[in-house]
Amino acid sequence: MQIKINRDVLLKPLNNVTGIVERRHTLPILSNLLLQIRQQQIHLTATDLEMQISLKIDTDIQGELSTTISAKKLLDICRSLPENAAIELVNQDNRITLKAGKSRFNLQTLPAADYPLMTKANGDNQRFSISQAELKRLLKQVEFAMAQQDIRYYLNGLLLELNGTQLHVVGTDGHRLSYTRTDLDVTFEKNEVIIPRKTVLELTKLLDDQSDAPVVVDFLNGQVSFEFCNIQLISKVIDGKFPDYNRVIPTGHQNSFLVNRQQILSSLQRASILSNEKYRSIRMVISQGQLKLISNNTEQEEAEEELDIDYNNMPLDIGFNVTYLIDVLNNLNDEQIQFAFADANSSCLITANSDPQYKYVVMPMRI
Repeated sequence: MQIKINRDVLLKPLNNVTGIVERRHTLPILSNLLLQIRQQQIHLTATDLEMQISLKIDTDIQGELSTTISAKKLLDICRSLPENAAIELVNQDNRITLKAGKSRFNLQTLPAADYPLMTKANGDNQRFSISQAELKRLLKQVEFAMAQQDIRYYLNGLLLELNGTQLHVVGTDGHRLSYTRTDLDVTFEKNEVIIPRKTVLELTKLLDDQSDAPVVVDFLNGQVSFEFCNIQLISKVIDGKFPDYNRVIPTGHQNSFLVNRQQILSSLQRASILSNEKYRSIRMVISQGQLKLISNNTEQEEAEEELDIDYNNMPLDIGFNVTYLIDVLNNLNDEQIQFAFADANSSCLITANSDPQYKYVVMPMRI
């Protein structure tokens, strides 16, 4: 079969699906993507057996095709071709020949029948709809707090919890916790899923933060599914018990101050230059009208930053991992940020003035 398509029509969809393809895998076919043509649509599918991304491209191509082709090689070829190049694909004898101008590539294929497709789980499910922009905003507010390779596997992902008319989204690595929520137009019994880290990162890349188009989310038996535009992402969920975030988020912290986000972020970034490379510690010395940020390292070097703040409560001297503070300030957009404490041994609660639903908790460290 012969296919003709514009390079730019193919490039973005290829980018979207190939992000999950593993470079090296025990199953060679998992390095490929499933390429299907039917009913004047091109269907592209990639999977790593834990997550699957499928998308459709509307075309005027007649006929049917079903094969698998190296995801990375096809993407690299398309990237290297000039803009708006006309691509011709010819499928014959377990090979696809790709032609564009005077360029020609011969690629090996594997049978589509051998491709290990994930199927959407049957049974009871809870379904809700949320805009792309809102879902991406929620994920971006919490994803940086996920653990990366923690032995507590349930921390290597995000909690999505349906409860009443609200969707709660939580990420934690055991040292800090990021929480946000939004209202839905449907009422649910309490239900929660833990989405793996890789799924969260791919989903964030696929979502458009300028789009109000809906994302249909299904909580399934051992899976979660996201469908939007011409894209479907199915992922297995992490089987485990997420920590009770309500016990972690403090209430009644009386010692608080407001500070300009960009101002304290810049001060923390400068002070962090001389922080201990292993522990990344920084002292926050809070007194009447003043905040000092102090860091030092094993070479006896020290950095100190001073900020004027409106604070009249008890003096505090408390240590934190500076990276945890910089992370949250980089992921908020508010001009004014509130820091709240109980005492020098308690956690710090960081909130944003314009978003009362958002809360970030960071545990102190001994210095």
